[in-house]
Amino acid sequence: MTDEQIAETLKRENEEYQRLSQEHKQLDEWLDELSKKRYLTPEEDLEKKKKQKEKLYRKDRMAELIRNYKKNGAN
Repeated sequence: MTDEQIAETLKRENEEYQRLSQEHKQLDEWLDELSKKRYLTPEEDLEKKKKQKEKLYRKDRMAELIRNYKKNGAN
């Protein structure tokens, strides 16, 4: 199975992956909206960095779940 196929399987079968995927999407949308601003206040810039780290954590965790699925088969 490819990583994309495993991701689709996990989206259907794994609650943690579903939650992480949804949160990742929400953070991505939030960051897209923020990027439309011409200038950011210092508070917005700090919040942007925080959200980027949160998004990366979720992406890393989803990748870890995919690796575990490859190694161990279905959870």
